[in-house]
Amino acid sequence: MGNWWTHLKSLVDFSLTEIAELCGISKKTTTHVGRRTFAITVTLSNGVPIETVSRMLGDTNLATTQIYANVVDTKISEDMKGLFEKYKGK
Repeated sequence: MGNWWTHLKSLVDFSLTEIAELCGISKKTTTHVGRRTFAITVTLSNGVPIETVSRMLGDTNLATTQIYANVVDTKISEDMKGLFEKYKGK
């Protein structure tokens, strides 16, 4: 993408680090961490279909987004409980 993209990404990463420090967050923060957090915590864990998340992230291949989805075991458990409840009375 060129040198301007590298500079912009570095600036955003620096800003995220500054914000994290102000908030008392000690974990490393980068644009990638933000992207991953958005995909897992905000969308997939709240029931947004993976195809939608993939488009929102701009991934050209669903397999790329599925890397994030592998982490959402609690979501699988919740979905299976919902399915069980749905068919329990039938």
